[in-house]
Amino acid sequence: MAHRTLKTSYDLLTERLNRFPQGAPPSELLLAILRMLFSEKEAGLVSLLPIKSFDAEVAARAWKMEPAEAGKILDGLADRALLLDSEREGRTVYTLPPPMAGFFEFSMMRLRPDLDQRALAELFYQYLNVEEDFIKALFTAGDTQLGRVFVQEPALPPAVSDGTLQVLDYERASSVIKTATHIGVGMCYCRHKMEHLGRACDAPMDICMTFNGSADSLTRHGHARAISVGECMGLLEKAYAHGLVQFGENVQGGVNFICNCCGCCCEALIAQRRFGILHPVHTTNFLPRVDASACTGCGKCVDACPVEAMALVSAEDPKRPRLRKARVLEDACLGCGVCVRACPTGCLSLAQRPARVFTPVDSVHRAVLMAIERGRLQDLVFDNRAFASHRAMAAVLGAVLRLPPVKRAMASEQMRSRYLVSLLSRMKA
Repeated sequence: MAHRTLKTSYDLLTERLNRFPQGAPPSELLLAILRMLFSEKEAGLVSLLPIKSFDAEVAARAWKMEPAEAGKILDGLADRALLLDSEREGRTVYTLPPPMAGFFEFSMMRLRPDLDQRALAELFYQYLNVEEDFIKALFTAGDTQLGRVFVQEPALPPAVSDGTLQVLDYERASSVIKTATHIGVGMCYCRHKMEHLGRACDAPMDICMTFNGSADSLTRHGHARAISVGECMGLLEKAYAHGLVQFGENVQGGVNFICNCCGCCCEALIAQRRFGILHPVHTTNFLPRVDASACTGCGKCVDACPVEAMALVSAEDPKRPRLRKARVLEDACLGCGVCVRACPTGCLSLAQRPARVFTPVDSVHRAVLMAIERGRLQDLVFDNRAFASHRAMAAVLGAVLRLPPVKRAMASEQMRSRYLVSLLSRMKA
């Protein structure tokens, strides 16, 4: 059988996507997805774009064309939500988002007559839910993950004066909504995908929230609908009422998305059930506690939990051998609070986890941490591959990061701290 030896534009685009910490493992399914979303010419051009934000002049230099021509191509890609665009100091800057959370979801956030979304949904399902390499790479590599869970605020007890329960603003979805510069809502990618496959549940569809820069771009190009703080708070209450989990960007500030997830369709929650021991999702800082004296063993908390972190076990009552009580499986628990609201007797309440869960300050901080953990820091530091010196330095740094853990720690501890400070300052400038 003949083997491919020449790299296509889609192979080059795949390589470009995998320079970012949130990559996409090569696969024939991935190539089929990229062919549906990008033309061959577009794939080749996008493969040359930097990881960091850029303008038309930067793209024009990489593509060896005039800025006006590059700008038209970039605007066309932004119109299809393959790039995100924003205004910065009087000029338009563009960013190539990762596949997830990024242009995979954006392709299903509204009905698209320009795409065969049924065929695309089947490809997504096979690539994400059957092959599993993508989901494992996205949710189980490294210690720092893409997303985190927000606590269901109605499940929180009243303010505790002794400080035993501490709830910070960034742990509340309501705070993200109230402080966002832009808010958009679109179709839930996961349930829309499953709808095409005949597997969707009856949870609300138009409830996928985007914020800040992402919402600005997606609403301007018609991929999401701009909404007010009040309407978004109403959607949050609707999500609470349907027992959906708030899964959002794993940062303290500048959150760009909050999905309202069901356990049957959402890939993050499916990953939590499959790979819970590897901690694919950052939990909240809370855990449910069971008041065994009040628990009747009705099982409603078990039914409500989307990640199978609640169980019924024997109450060990010799007088009532069939009596069951609820038990929290702490290693699998997200701390979302859905079970607390489902309990009819009030025997469940949220308590502080023994140790606080770390949340990166912003998307740059998260990207750097993910890159270090995944051995891709060189791709962030030396982003401009047009210069031979950068390619050489990237190769050297990559070799250091591929050393065995002990040797790598010894060789790169000082380098990591120096580059981290430099990288953060350059990327925020």
